[in-house]
Amino acid sequence: MNDPLALRGVVRTYRGEAGDLPVLRGADLVLRAGEIVALVAPSGMGKSTLLHLAGLLEQPDGGQVLIDGRDCGGLSDTERTAIRRLRVGFVYQFHHLLPEFSALENVLLPQMIAGVARRNAESRARALLESFGLGARGGHLPGKLSGGEQQRVAIARALANAPWVLLADEPTGNLDVGTSDVVFTELLKTVRGQGVAALVATHNTELAARMDRVVTLRDGRVVPM
Repeated sequence: MNDPLALRGVVRTYRGEAGDLPVLRGADLVLRAGEIVALVAPSGMGKSTLLHLAGLLEQPDGGQVLIDGRDCGGLSDTERTAIRRLRVGFVYQFHHLLPEFSALENVLLPQMIAGVARRNAESRARALLESFGLGARGGHLPGKLSGGEQQRVAIARALANAPWVLLADEPTGNLDVGTSDVVFTELLKTVRGQGVAALVATHNTELAARMDRVVTLRDGRVVPM
């Protein structure tokens, strides 16, 4: 079986009026099923760029991004969008829930966009919300939920289509310490239970220490900490 995500010699350079800015200079990273890896690095070192490349939101200037062994570099925008929709889940520091839809509907919608029948989509959405302790909150609009509850809904939404890869950018960075711990504990449990490969960018060294591996960026490459 192929690894859910592999970056092979990935290069990314941003070009502007002031000249070229090399960010990644041959980055290598492999995520295995059920593994959760912390990405810890100072701001401006390329964490978000690495996540965007891994999630097919950007194209590398060199190297390969492989999802389940498939090199995505030569795919069309339509093909890349389909892989993102079905195989990759995203969680951000701010939840970005649709405010006019209930918690249940926010988790249900990505599945329906992917073509899942409503009955099946609703069943999975309810099960995911239940797994995050939100079974009784499914009918509430995001504005009626606490910050921790909103972020748990966002994580459930990211997992709705049973992705192979979960990419999270400071998923608990907007929460207080106690709420952050609760949300992260549930994230760990669900990701490992579903066999998802997860890459989590965080500044929180305590949370990072709870993950399977910790990596950082140095001179444009991924190295262990």
